[in-house]
Amino acid sequence: MNTNRRSFLRLSALALPFTRVNQLFAKTPTIGGPTVGAPTVISTWDSGQISNAAAWPVLEKGGRALDAVEQAAIAIENDVNCCVGLGGNPDRDGHVTLDACIMDEKSNCGAVAFLERIKHPVSVARKLMETTPHVFLVGAGAQQFALANGFKLESGKLSPDAADEYKKWLKKAEYKPVINIEHKQSKGHGPFAPQRLDDGSFNHDTMGTLALDAQGNLSGMCTTSGMGFKMRGRVGDSPIIGAGLFVDNEVGAATSSGQGEEVIRVAGTHLVVEFMRNGSSPEEACQKAVERIVKRDPERAKTFQVGFLAINKQGEVGAYSVQPGFSYTITTRDGKGKIVASKSHFA
Repeated sequence: MNTNRRSFLRLSALALPFTRVNQLFAKTPTIGGPTVGAPTVISTWDSGQISNAAAWPVLEKGGRALDAVEQAAIAIENDVNCCVGLGGNPDRDGHVTLDACIMDEKSNCGAVAFLERIKHPVSVARKLMETTPHVFLVGAGAQQFALANGFKLESGKLSPDAADEYKKWLKKAEYKPVINIEHKQSKGHGPFAPQRLDDGSFNHDTMGTLALDAQGNLSGMCTTSGMGFKMRGRVGDSPIIGAGLFVDNEVGAATSSGQGEEVIRVAGTHLVVEFMRNGSSPEEACQKAVERIVKRDPERAKTFQVGFLAINKQGEVGAYSVQPGFSYTITTRDGKGKIVASKSHFA
């Protein structure tokens, strides 16, 4: 679709050229770590400028990392784009379903999945975390919980961009929602979500944000509308603690974006944090997790994208991806978001 992560650059005036930014940030601590009381926020993709711009005022005022990442999520969920929020692409039956999770410095966490007609799934996840003994709610139960806690039920109408993309996909897929007559005899009752959108970008962007506050505490969130035209009920890695997001306040935090099924298979973000625990830098830890995924099926790995983003307790950041093209946004010191291109396995 025309509105995707690369069209999020409303704040692009804040960005430095990739080469300069890489020289500044790729291999060095961002600010010297939490002991100096200097906060940092990082988000997946160049669209992370939207999220970071919302998170930074919280951190700049000495606020909690958890509050910062929630604001980051709310900002991107408000934006109309292909892959996050109610404006995103629907599933193959024409419904937008949202997934999100959030985690704080004390390993408190909350998550929702297959949530319909609720604008801010990340806030529902936080409410679940803070008011119940549970971690994960899905579908009608998640919606019921949201409504009981004051969240508004939205119309469910597709955004203009999403409606246009859905019409085009229905033509190409020859799919009849629910009935699916043409493909009843096909393996698994396809068609399934395409690997790439019409503009060539991979069909599974999410927004993951990690923050380190002035007190030296870490928190993170991950939010998405999932793969466009996915099988109804499909859930990827984004709302799964240890897959799309993991925070260990003694070590660091990680988030992911890309083909969620591949991240789930290796408990990807938990793996990244454990690599950091064992002495790897954030970039090295992300690279090792990517290599674990690629090793499983090297030929198939050439067909999908997975990217990991991490920050450690000292304020160092790093990322690594399967394919070229994964980037992240970092905000620290001057409050200006800077875009960094990650290294990748397949250069």
